[in-house]
Amino acid sequence: MATIIEKIIAAHTAGETPNPKPQIPNFKSPVPLRPGDITELGIDLRVARDFGGANVVKNLEDNGLGVADPKKTFFTFDCNPTGSDQKYAANQQACRIFARNHDIKVFDVDAGIGTHLAIDLGLVGPADTIVSTDSHANILGAIGTFGQGMGDQDIAQAWAFGKVWFEVPATVKVELTGMPRPGTSPKDVGLALLRHFGASGLLGLAAEVYGEYADKLSLDGRMTISSLGTEMGAIVILFPPNQAVLEYCKARTGREFAPLQADPDALYERTERIDLTGLEPLISRPGHPEDVVTVASIAGRKIDSAFIGSCTNGRMEDLKAAAAVLKGRKVAPGVVLKVVPATDAIWQEALRNGVIETFKQAGALVGNAGCAGCAAGQIGQNGPSEITVSTGNRNFAGKQGKGDVYLASPETAAASAVAGAIVNPGAIPVRPALFKPKPMLRVSHERRTPPPAPVVVEGRVWLIAKDNIDTDMIFHNRHLTITEIREMGQYCFGNLPGWEHFSKSVQPGDVVVTGRNFGAGSSRQQAVDCFKSLKTGLVVARSFGAIYFRNAVNAGFPVMAADLLESGLKDGDRIRVNLTTGEIEIMATGVKVHGRPFPPVQLEIYRRGGLLG
Repeated sequence: MATIIEKIIAAHTAGETPNPKPQIPNFKSPVPLRPGDITELGIDLRVARDFGGANVVKNLEDNGLGVADPKKTFFTFDCNPTGSDQKYAANQQACRIFARNHDIKVFDVDAGIGTHLAIDLGLVGPADTIVSTDSHANILGAIGTFGQGMGDQDIAQAWAFGKVWFEVPATVKVELTGMPRPGTSPKDVGLALLRHFGASGLLGLAAEVYGEYADKLSLDGRMTISSLGTEMGAIVILFPPNQAVLEYCKARTGREFAPLQADPDALYERTERIDLTGLEPLISRPGHPEDVVTVASIAGRKIDSAFIGSCTNGRMEDLKAAAAVLKGRKVAPGVVLKVVPATDAIWQEALRNGVIETFKQAGALVGNAGCAGCAAGQIGQNGPSEITVSTGNRNFAGKQGKGDVYLASPETAAASAVAGAIVNPGAIPVRPALFKPKPMLRVSHERRTPPPAPVVVEGRVWLIAKDNIDTDMIFHNRHLTITEIREMGQYCFGNLPGWEHFSKSVQPGDVVVTGRNFGAGSSRQQAVDCFKSLKTGLVVARSFGAIYFRNAVNAGFPVMAADLLESGLKDGDRIRVNLTTGEIEIMATGVKVHGRPFPPVQLEIYRRGGLLG
């Protein structure tokens, strides 16, 4: 009376993690498990990613826990393989150090998406169990494996003890009837399931997929559909492995697998029949993966970019399908096409078989293997108002950036990139849609009346007796995406040891006094504008980095070269500075020091509030 899902859970319910034998299709649990039962589920493969991995490490270390079986335990760095974000880089390094200390294998930034590696490297096989910090670990249902994404504490528990508590889900039997029309991809079928079930139609449930279409579906196609299970609320969407999948897993694991079968009298929550007859290419509208319509119904919508990749559509079949559309064509003018293979092995194969060359000739950007834009990764994010056609599995607001994301197949994404607008793969127009320039604003070359800017500045001193304070110390590069001046002040001196409190303690009108070569390094304007954000009155330094000085002058922010460090000046003293004469008076002692007065050009720019004022 057991479903495949119930059999797999029952085989792992004693706290052991046996590799299931061929007799698993006829396995009879000594204690029958039914939906709603809670058991300790033994886990064959335990994975943490760079996204969440550092928290798993922290949970283990904070609670004095070790690793039960390092040979079944892995890190996968797939969210941000380039380490382009400082927090990702820090998390990755924390995981590497933990891995060295516990003899854990790391699939590092050169490897690719962890769930794909688990399949392709034979880390698991049909009827096994896997948990990961990846919410799409249920993609392993493509090979008949019970995969589940879990939070950091669950994964720490699995690492430390090899098992987690688990509630047996009810199972829905999904029967796919009929065959879609030619040119319809597995992604379109997956979107059809999303349209049928919605965002919660499989909430808390498992699903087993049957039917002629499912039986003939390739491994890559199965992975596409299984990866969308999370978007339907499913615990897992599982395909009983066909012979091709069983042979694939045997070759990679070195183990024998028999077909997985539910009992003839298995009790399902319900049976859902979905007719694929005549199914045409589909697309999800922005914000809701389940808001699925036909591509034809919104054809012509102008786009800015397209993305091909993710755990849903970064396989070899996906890349070949996209390349077939792009062959001999060019990406439309002004449109950006980004491609990210799922694993490095797929990347290398695409290089050998000419797929990468086709992408490059079409004008696409091809990135390192990984998840790409899904979790603020290295490639695939979009900006405000940017319209993207993506092969990912989610298009929630902000998930892949600040623009609008449509979800579609690799063929539709590639065709739309060539057309410059959303289009069916078989209906690419001869001429692409072009961007229409907006009318230019009329520019006045008359200067506004200069705002009143004081030429005498008085304020309390922050004495920072250091030379070579660089722009990363003033405003770290991890904040460079900030463009609003009002947001910059909070990060001022945030990377200068001993002065991290500056932004919280400084008062409007305060003066910074420091040593030589202030503002060395980067050309970043934020290193000036963060002081403007805080309404700092003036920076006085023995000397300034050349670019920094120009940036300050052009921003209308007062900076003066003067040596005050040998004047007896103390932190907290007040000084009065005449910008036109260069005279600086320490008000507590009456000592006067002469700095470099503002030359006429600097003074004029300062008086009008900046170069463009």
